[in-house]
Amino acid sequence: MICSRCHHFVAEPGGTLCARCAGTPEPPAPPLAGTPTAWLRSPVGLGRAAAAVLGLVIATDLFAIHADLLQLDVSGDLLDGAYGTSVARRADHADALYRASGVAQSIAFVTCVVVYLCWFHRVRVNAEVFHPGGHGKKRGWAIGAWFTPVVNLWMPRRITLDIWDASSPWGTPRSHAPVNAWWTLWIISLLADRASYSAYHRADGARELHDAARLMLFSDAVDIAAAALAVAVVLRLTGMQRRKALGGPAPVAETMPL
Repeated sequence: MICSRCHHFVAEPGGTLCARCAGTPEPPAPPLAGTPTAWLRSPVGLGRAAAAVLGLVIATDLFAIHADLLQLDVSGDLLDGAYGTSVARRADHADALYRASGVAQSIAFVTCVVVYLCWFHRVRVNAEVFHPGGHGKKRGWAIGAWFTPVVNLWMPRRITLDIWDASSPWGTPRSHAPVNAWWTLWIISLLADRASYSAYHRADGARELHDAARLMLFSDAVDIAAAALAVAVVLRLTGMQRRKALGGPAPVAETMPL
């Protein structure tokens, strides 16, 4: 049987490669056509900044949870038939806190988007240096995928997994569990946030307001968990790229004698 790689020498008994090819790593797949040259740049600074703004998101979510609990408490009193000046003041205070927390969350989210995408694009380009042929989409999708309807529900995860695999230690792929857990909670958070926002603004009574407050509480709690997992993914991926860059090129196996 002829070697399936070089098509020149006879394959080893019981295998598909000759002795020469069996001792030489398979050449990497070529990069996507039209892709500009990738240059390795440190992701550490941007990784720390991304982790910091994700921490800011968590802080604003905690503030929002405080507002949610106040809203839940006062709407529960209204359901029980409590009325009066005191209840009205608490209701106004809860509404004011909800609006303030919404503004804080929006500012933190926009800041996080800008910094996170800068980091994400950096690690995507670095991953192309490590494994030029290991990416199904051009690097521009590292930004565009997040803003494309429907596509943004799955493509950013796929791009992240390509980066993750390319950044893993040579010959030792890392588990996808951290990325999958983060992405699952992120999607749940997005859906819960939209549902709670709609429920709050449609609320036309104590019962609807109470149900909306529960949804808001759930949404903010899931967002905290998703942001915490995002921090873990950012720091771990940044660390993998740093160690891989410092470790030098892929080790080459010794060629077996003919």
